[in-house]
Amino acid sequence: MNLVNPLRRKLTEGRCLFGTLATMPSPQLAQLFAGCGFDWLMIDMEHGTIGIESAQAMIAATAVSDCVPLVRVAWNLDWLVKPALDAGALGIVFPMIRTAEDAAAAVACCRYPPHGTRGWGPFHAPSRWGTDALSYTRDADAAVMRIALIEHVEAIANIEAIVATEGLDVALIAPFDLSVSLGVPGRFDEPVFREAVAAAERVIADSPVVLGGLARDAEAARALTARGYRFVLLAYDVMIIEGAARALLDPLPRG
Repeated sequence: MNLVNPLRRKLTEGRCLFGTLATMPSPQLAQLFAGCGFDWLMIDMEHGTIGIESAQAMIAATAVSDCVPLVRVAWNLDWLVKPALDAGALGIVFPMIRTAEDAAAAVACCRYPPHGTRGWGPFHAPSRWGTDALSYTRDADAAVMRIALIEHVEAIANIEAIVATEGLDVALIAPFDLSVSLGVPGRFDEPVFREAVAAAERVIADSPVVLGGLARDAEAARALTARGYRFVLLAYDVMIIEGAARALLDPLPRG
């Protein structure tokens, strides 16, 4: 059986893709989100409390639907990328991509030689995707997606070179770290922040790379898609659960 990434097919069809972030080490939560209809689930090994054992279980749990498991690694290093891919992730999210050299290194981490630096050892990934090890190896370079987080002022300055990187699939503008880098933490209405985002949006939208971003709710997600975003991170597990819990409690009388 050929290894095919459902996200690539959906993007070819012109669809907007919606995912969410899982920071908790819970296969049950991953299964629930996958069953809700998200196109992809980002398993957070950068800021989340998730180790590789939990990540592999969460990747397996997404098999209830065509929800694609992605892993956000802690840094742009091949030894962090390799176990996530071998566990069955079909995409890697790279933090703090600042230059074209960073982007090229990220792409190389996700490809086998001679086109990259990925070591061989997909012991668990093939079974997640209903294939065998040799078929997986043949198809993995084309199937795995490479996603760069644009979250530093240096990335804004180098955005044209970054999105020109062969093999990069998505450039996702991450507002929180970007605002910190710009010296206006959390102040998303500041002109310097808005100008930086607008500059990145223009360049990414005019490139072969898909424009991605973060939305706190459905209204914000609709606003992003109206501006050309096609890869939208919709909230994250803590926000979703806390919001639902507060919505249950807030209308009740508390003595």
